[in-house]
Amino acid sequence: MNKYPEYRLRSSVQVSLLPDDQPVLILAYPLKVIYIDRFWKPVLNCFTSYDYLFLDHIAQIRPEINTQQIEFFLNDLTRKGFFELRGFPFMEDDDLPFVSIIIPVRNRPKDISACLISLEQLDYPKEKKEIIVVDDASDDNTPETVRHFPEAGLICLTEHSQASFCRNRAARKAKGEILAFIDSDCVADPSWLRELVPAFRDESLGAVGGLVDSYYNKKNLDQYETVKSALKIGSWYKRSMEKERFFYVPFCNFLVRRELFFKLDGLREELHVGEDVDFCWRLQDSGAMLEYRPVGRVFHKHRNSLLPFCSRRFDYGTSEPLLQKLHPGRIKKLFLPPHESIFWTLLSLSLFFKSITIFILCAGIFASDTLNRYSKLHKRKLPISFFTLCQAVIRSYLSFLYHLCSFVSRYYLIPGLLLLSLFPVSAGLIICMHLTAGVADYCIRKTRMNPISFLFFFSLEQLSYQAGVWWGCVLHRTAAPVLPRLVHRRDRI
Repeated sequence: MNKYPEYRLRSSVQVSLLPDDQPVLILAYPLKVIYIDRFWKPVLNCFTSYDYLFLDHIAQIRPEINTQQIEFFLNDLTRKGFFELRGFPFMEDDDLPFVSIIIPVRNRPKDISACLISLEQLDYPKEKKEIIVVDDASDDNTPETVRHFPEAGLICLTEHSQASFCRNRAARKAKGEILAFIDSDCVADPSWLRELVPAFRDESLGAVGGLVDSYYNKKNLDQYETVKSALKIGSWYKRSMEKERFFYVPFCNFLVRRELFFKLDGLREELHVGEDVDFCWRLQDSGAMLEYRPVGRVFHKHRNSLLPFCSRRFDYGTSEPLLQKLHPGRIKKLFLPPHESIFWTLLSLSLFFKSITIFILCAGIFASDTLNRYSKLHKRKLPISFFTLCQAVIRSYLSFLYHLCSFVSRYYLIPGLLLLSLFPVSAGLIICMHLTAGVADYCIRKTRMNPISFLFFFSLEQLSYQAGVWWGCVLHRTAAPVLPRLVHRRDRI
């Protein structure tokens, strides 16, 4: 087994040199350009094709640079979308940190048994890990089930105190320098810790979350959860940035430095939903970095019947107004770029009034925007063809429409249905935007589900979540989630 990860350029990326010998990477979709320091030119020259290369092979090109520096450089380009990464850096057992695995549980004897069995099978030294289960005043045989696992330490609470309290209680008892949180209804892949722990070699990183996959796959709802679960962050590496103020990773697969966890006073115990989001935001506000890696897989047993599915989405929605109240500096913003906004407005009007004149104006807006962008690229002497730029502009216009429709679907479908009889045109537009978002999601997720079934669950999810949001707005006397600040320039988001 090779101890190093592999990297390759994404198929839509080209490496180019400017006239002054400045290396640049150009990503075709979304169109993005990054200037690379000339120091890294020999490393980029290794990637003459789109094949994977092992890190140790790349490091031979620049033996004077620490291999870890090259790894961090390529990891950064991976997070920015220019490279793909396969595998993970292998750490010798002696170099692995001590990890405390923390699991809150209540009335789930079968689930906690399956979870603990999976943790027994972890590819991680037994002397480098401990398991702490906190039973949240179960009234069944959950504690007895846990006691059948000698590796698991058990803390029994006498009063039902919720998951945040349980996690904090276990953290105070934990010995590990890394705290690894997993839920009782999850099953860990054997390489869970092996794949995530190496992330902490980067001293700027405070916490990392891994991939959460669906445990069930038989029902239509299971297939929907597989592609649309709120716990599934995606298939790309991500790291917190100043502009991404709402980034978070769920606590069902979350590793954090113990010292940082206590520096932030742990989880807010008064929060019963959204406590993981709150912690991730406070972590980023402290200056520490948060990262998501689509590795270190755990399988989550989601609620796979309709009523629990809707109830959980409603709960998620109720947390959003409270979180925005607790974090007033995180202002929700809706990006409305001038050209795209005018284009889609004119296109809608041209279709509604069947006007060729308005349609010609609409086409003029698109042509003007495209030529303006091409002129700017030409002045910067970037080797991007007009055809490539046209494709990028079309995609950016479609992307804007998708995000706008998704926002309306997420927060305004219920008002649209309620006002259908009074304002049929406006309500009809909201419903059309909802369906547009649903169809786009279906195509993007590439699910094998029947499209009608997908749209049914998509609609249920949107209605349940926004019902929770609106109810939370009433309870907490805030309209922040449904009334975002409108901005027209990307650098103001």
